[in-house]
Amino acid sequence: MSTISQPPHSAAPSAEEATAPVLIRGARPYGDEPTDLLLRAGRIAALGAQAAATAAELAEDGTPVLAVEAAGQIALPGLVDLHTHLREPGREDAETVETGSRAAALGGFTAVHAMANSTPAADSAGVVEQVHRLGREAGWTRVQPVGAVSVGLAGERLAELGAMAESSAAVRMFSDDGMCVHDPVLMRRALEYVKAVDGFVAQHAQEPRLTAGAQMHEGAVSAELGMPGWPAVAEESIIARDVLLAEHVGSRLHVCHVSTRGSVEIIRWAKSRGVDVTAEVTPHHLLLTDEQVRSFDPVYKVNPPLRTAEDVEALRAALADGTIDVVGTDHAPHPDQAKECEWVDAAMGMTGLETALPVLIATMIETGAMDWRRLAEATSARPAQIHRHAHLGRPIAVGETADLVLVDPAERRTVRPQEHATKGRNSPYAGRELPGRVRATFLEGHPVVLDGALATSRTGRTADRTVAP
Repeated sequence: MSTISQPPHSAAPSAEEATAPVLIRGARPYGDEPTDLLLRAGRIAALGAQAAATAAELAEDGTPVLAVEAAGQIALPGLVDLHTHLREPGREDAETVETGSRAAALGGFTAVHAMANSTPAADSAGVVEQVHRLGREAGWTRVQPVGAVSVGLAGERLAELGAMAESSAAVRMFSDDGMCVHDPVLMRRALEYVKAVDGFVAQHAQEPRLTAGAQMHEGAVSAELGMPGWPAVAEESIIARDVLLAEHVGSRLHVCHVSTRGSVEIIRWAKSRGVDVTAEVTPHHLLLTDEQVRSFDPVYKVNPPLRTAEDVEALRAALADGTIDVVGTDHAPHPDQAKECEWVDAAMGMTGLETALPVLIATMIETGAMDWRRLAEATSARPAQIHRHAHLGRPIAVGETADLVLVDPAERRTVRPQEHATKGRNSPYAGRELPGRVRATFLEGHPVVLDGALATSRTGRTADRTVAP
């Protein structure tokens, strides 16, 4: 049986090795007792003693088997991100589907959902099919396009929702993220249309008239710094309106990047009424607060803004108890010039794909707020269920799709954005030590990441060779 131990800068596995069955030795699924896993033909073929026995039989018959030593590592289902900005088409200076997919794989994500605020916006079948094709060609992770709700994200008339749903990209998630669908009539119509295709609207909850010129959270810190504030009610009022609209229409609503304690209370109330609403929180809203803005470093400028410590506490509790369903990275890379400037001129957004799991370990696992199974539910199973991905986010069991991530929770690393695969260097964690490192990522049994480094994509791409689409 062949054993490959691949240091971060060693050569990638050969084509034969990359497509071979994989024996993972001594991993701990969901933090449980160590066991072996055999991945074969895109699925989990065996667990425990049977995995090692089957691998030995394959090797005796001349079938090469890739053995991965995973003692002390946690095995989780591949992560699924409902909220990623890949920028392509149009903003390839900030990110491409290729570079964003690499970052996703290194972060343990086997599926990401690309938001519609590209240039042009993903408001037609042609654009979503382009993004979907680029993701398939890259092969580092699955890329599912998100369709715009309105033409050009302008909030004036509905985009081609039906055409995008019927396209080869099979869009089911629609969002003007970055912009709020602030017109209640347009929002109602969108909820009615997506219901017909078993889709849902993912709302960026921000009342624009309450946030004109806003630079940070409205509160004590903004008052001291003399910065125009982004009040919590600007988020909460839109959420309150939209859960009532969703209830009236009988449609599905997803609330993006929830950031306030009041928003949590509204969502909890709506769920108690039976409203079909789901919600996400970002890793940075679980860790950082508006106190960071005192540095005037534009890396902390984000929408919605960093809130108070009390909000962070409420968000952590809501994620732990399921009021907030999922974690969405809101990965938002920018070119250096968009962040290396005065605060008022800086773009809003932070990178997040490669640091999401370490931040969750720090805020939710090490604090005891949740265990590994609940983490897997929030980062994999639940987002897959929301989008109706039947074969994603599945449990670690024989016969299930072999989308897996191995993470070493004991390893601690200092975040160095210049070493990330994403084009964006705008990480708010630069210089911060975080726990946990993704050691391997398997996409349908194919090792796209081994020993913490990119290996080969499913389409044969390597970290030092990008094939132009």
